[in-house]
Amino acid sequence: MRATNFRTEAIAGVTTFLTMSYIIFVQPAVLSTDFMGRPTGLDFGAVLLATCLASGLASIAMGLWANYPIALAPGMGENFFFVSVILTLGAAGVVEPWRVALGIVFVAGVIFLVLSIVGVREAIINAVSPSMRYAIAVGIGLFIAFIGLRNAGIIVGSPGTLVSINPQLASADVAVFGIGLLTAAMLQIRGVRGSILGGIAAATAFALLLGKIHYTGFVGLPHIGTPALLRLDIGAALRPQWLPLVAVFLFMNIFDTVGTVIGVSQQAGLMVDGKLPRAGRVLVVDAAATVAGACLGTSTVVTYIESVAGVSAGGRTGVTAIVTGSLFLVALLFSPLVGMVGNYLPITAPAFIIVGSMMMSNAGKIDWDDLSEGVPAFLTLVGIPLAYSIADGLALGFVSYPVLKMLSGKGRQVGVVSYIVAVFLVGYFLFVRSRL
Repeated sequence: MRATNFRTEAIAGVTTFLTMSYIIFVQPAVLSTDFMGRPTGLDFGAVLLATCLASGLASIAMGLWANYPIALAPGMGENFFFVSVILTLGAAGVVEPWRVALGIVFVAGVIFLVLSIVGVREAIINAVSPSMRYAIAVGIGLFIAFIGLRNAGIIVGSPGTLVSINPQLASADVAVFGIGLLTAAMLQIRGVRGSILGGIAAATAFALLLGKIHYTGFVGLPHIGTPALLRLDIGAALRPQWLPLVAVFLFMNIFDTVGTVIGVSQQAGLMVDGKLPRAGRVLVVDAAATVAGACLGTSTVVTYIESVAGVSAGGRTGVTAIVTGSLFLVALLFSPLVGMVGNYLPITAPAFIIVGSMMMSNAGKIDWDDLSEGVPAFLTLVGIPLAYSIADGLALGFVSYPVLKMLSGKGRQVGVVSYIVAVFLVGYFLFVRSRL
């Protein structure tokens, strides 16, 4: 028996929602425009609808079937990689690349679901070393933070140095970003729940005061120009040249889920003899959520580490996740507010900085003493932001890792899956990417 009651679980559910609800504002803004602010083809309202539905239904399913206080939503990191994939597909001449990208997410989710059902997920987990997993998190964190600084108007393009600090920092955009960042950071340092959401609220209020955004109402359903529901292109996603992208989505989903579930469950005291009861159900729900999310029109749905906030508030059962999921569904009624906030990038930019800074803690976990681990990890974490592409940064690491292991006489430490992925990536760069 887990010592708890409904009131405690409900409070924990609200706490979890407040801590992770920033994704409602961030996800539509990220997926509807690329890294240069150009439309990706995905409609802002369609992504908002998919985000709330996927998060709500997945969290409720986690609570009902797995009975854990773990909430789910589209992952920060996976969403940026999703945009990278759209750009890669577009550069390859794919028509409506966002539909193919959704198809790739769907295929990865189906594979994860099958692996979770048949119980061979350990082979995939072991395919990438811990150092590489940590490096991926750091690289994505740096990339997210870089995009946040660009969206805020702090970092701008420069012909001589590629990028530089904006010489005109005395602007309304920078001021809105600064208010949001300082508020979010202060609340985070003080341990206040929903710190990122608090930063967004402060930035929104200041942007209204400066006239950068205008009140459009709070209540209303999303306005959808181009529907995304069931618009995924699975056939195109199954073409051989895109299989490495499927593999990356699969790896990211598995690692995010396993790490988050272990962390949250350990914090809640739900581990039994070092193992998590009903772990298979948790993984199945996560995988099914990604499949459903792709059908709805959003990127990979993952378990959220912010669930720890609810656990810290006393959440111990699935009721916490059910309450959180229900609040995501209710949030659909406030789409005008989400649109007002999400369409002005300096408001959501502080969220990128805070999330990016939290992901940097993984750098200390990389095995820097073993250069066969450290060098591929370094190439990954610097390649992602410098190449301005998560896909290309991951490719640097996934190709160099097995090669360096072989050259150092440690080839047997690498699983066969890593070699297969490396061969796919080399073929992609030689025969596909070189022709773009």
